[in-house]
Amino acid sequence: MRAAYFAVPIAITVSLFTIFESQQVCAQDAVVTTEFALPSSDDGLPGVGPIRRYPWFQNLWNSRRTAWASQQATQQGTIVFLGDSITQGWGDDFKGQFPDLKLANRGISGDTTRGMLIRLQADVLSLDPSAVVMLMGTNDLEEAATPEMVAENVELILEQLKEHNQQMPIVLCLVFPSSETKKRPAEKIRQVNSLVAEVVKGDPQITVLDTWTLFADSDGNAKEGEFPDLLHPNDLGYQKWAAALKPVFATLGFLETKPEPFEIEPGFRLLFNGHDLTGWCLLPTTSEQLQARERWIGRNPSVADWPVIHERLDLDGKQQSPNGRYQAIGGRLVVTTPPAGRSIEQLWTSTEFGEDFTLKLQFRCTPNADSGVFVRGPQLQCRDFLLAGPYKDLKKYRQQDWNDLVVTVKGGLAHCSCNGEILDAEFKVPETGPIGLEGDRGQLEYRNIRIGPVE
Repeated sequence: MRAAYFAVPIAITVSLFTIFESQQVCAQDAVVTTEFALPSSDDGLPGVGPIRRYPWFQNLWNSRRTAWASQQATQQGTIVFLGDSITQGWGDDFKGQFPDLKLANRGISGDTTRGMLIRLQADVLSLDPSAVVMLMGTNDLEEAATPEMVAENVELILEQLKEHNQQMPIVLCLVFPSSETKKRPAEKIRQVNSLVAEVVKGDPQITVLDTWTLFADSDGNAKEGEFPDLLHPNDLGYQKWAAALKPVFATLGFLETKPEPFEIEPGFRLLFNGHDLTGWCLLPTTSEQLQARERWIGRNPSVADWPVIHERLDLDGKQQSPNGRYQAIGGRLVVTTPPAGRSIEQLWTSTEFGEDFTLKLQFRCTPNADSGVFVRGPQLQCRDFLLAGPYKDLKKYRQQDWNDLVVTVKGGLAHCSCNGEILDAEFKVPETGPIGLEGDRGQLEYRNIRIGPVE
């Protein structure tokens, strides 16, 4: 993806700030000499596309980066947010959204992906982050950069992050929607997000968070209720972004490290013990599933992975499935975000259930995540309903928070509800079969999975 004319070694970013230590930058009407000054031209700089040099921007770049240098010793090992004005808008305290986390804000208003690449070593890698959250690219579009330029710079940033630490989690937030009136048309943002998703496809170190679908209206633009100027989120927008990140932070081990107390109802028993995958298994792929797989891949080979299971594999005592898609973490059965972008996989209980029963569980989704609960075989969709459907009109569904799913099976029919709202009053099921959980896209979490008598 890199342009042919890029010939400067990536390692040049390590010494950029020494090379240009004595550069003078005009910030408004003052001349400032600083090691953090922007180079006066693009010559010899890594990356492609625009670097902003407006006086206000140069002054902001200098002041924020100078302040960060003095904080370097106290911010070692933090979760670092790298971005532009949207990230800067969190403030140093991130609006109190993450009180239990040690965070560092490395957002500069107006910055482009090339600017972030130039300052990556001094502002981010010098902190030896425990994780990095990236949101970038919108300003590039305003400066007439192509989506390909944005994707190339993102790839270079990711390469340096991975070179620094191959175990460090990277959370890549898709570019938020904006507006053509802001020189950020929906189609261009879609192209950026599509190209970047292709860059990271298959990389287990990177978790892609669908923050575009989270915020976009039906035309792919920002909503004034969350982005008053159609570019920057208000408090509601930041709350939604924080809510989207928290399940990912939990899966990465930064939050919710211990199970929450839960008292099971009389007559019920747990199907998931909260500690490992005892009682669950991977079943061989059926001939019907193989046919569906062939049709699925035939329509678009790049859409989704669909692993084939040849032999039953019981997971008793295991913390996770062989490829890590299903994991027991802090009392939660997590269906992790697939590195492939989408991957169709199922996890099943080791036993079948032929009597009438009530199945109860709680689930939580990242934005636009897609999963399902199999009831004796047939699948009840279990998704981020308001974004992914099919139940977009639910009034009580809690996005990126825990929701209660109840399935009552009596005879050959199941009555299914979410937070008390009916999903399907007559869901047909076979006479017997196991309970299953599917993974498709995004992250799904389940907890307090239990089965008992019909109430």
